[in-house]
Amino acid sequence: MTKKIVVTGATGNVGSHLVQALLDAGEEVTAVARRIVGTPPRAHTVAADLADPPSLKPALDGADAVFLLTAAGFLAGGDLVPVLDVVRAAGVRQVVLLSSQGVGTGRHPAHLEAAVLDSGLEATVLRGSGFATNALAWAASVRADRTVAAPFGDVALPLVDPHDIAASAAAVLRGSGHGGRTYVLTGPRAITPREQAAAIGAAIGEPVRFVEQTREQARAAMLAMLPAPVVESTLDILGAPTAEEQQVSPHVGELTGRAPRDFTEWAARSAAAFR
Repeated sequence: MTKKIVVTGATGNVGSHLVQALLDAGEEVTAVARRIVGTPPRAHTVAADLADPPSLKPALDGADAVFLLTAAGFLAGGDLVPVLDVVRAAGVRQVVLLSSQGVGTGRHPAHLEAAVLDSGLEATVLRGSGFATNALAWAASVRADRTVAAPFGDVALPLVDPHDIAASAAAVLRGSGHGGRTYVLTGPRAITPREQAAAIGAAIGEPVRFVEQTREQARAAMLAMLPAPVVESTLDILGAPTAEEQQVSPHVGELTGRAPRDFTEWAARSAAAFR
């Protein structure tokens, strides 16, 4: 039976892949974003903002499930309770939240997960590790002078390909028995920033030089994009990860039936961005 599924953050690295995966599986999809650009023509589109919960109402009409993807500002202090009130009032039964692995390790606040799990809906939490696509922040410097600058060059983390987050989310949204569950989504191995630079170089066929930043240099760059508390906790993970944060999780494989993609696969697929 076809489900009507609402995907918020539908134009981003995860949401765009999830919309496509659900459409390919024959589901009815409503793509929601603050600005609707580039969504597949088979998807319904609604311009709305989680920071303005009533704006979601047109997207929720007749929906069976909602995928919630929040901006970084929500992690620092946003409130999902009003959003979930609107979702529940619309008669939606299922909600899936994309959260952060840092919630499970105590690095990030847990209020968003708590709101979803306490909502009375069939709720599932997906905790993503660091995204492979974060490496796109290096694209300009790689194109300009074949250089990657990052802190903690030899600290490895199991970065996850957003394609695999989307595939996992699609499996949960289309399946059953996931209510109350929390899944950790990682790549197949831990990889260092220095190794990421080498993988990008291999993908474009030219050496890429790695330059190690200090924590202070990295903080200054990150503050242009993220709230200060998120920057500090992220730098803590990057520089001194716990054993849990470096561990490879089996959940992508369990949900999708295949191994997660390696960073080298992502780099090869994304090579055009670095040339």
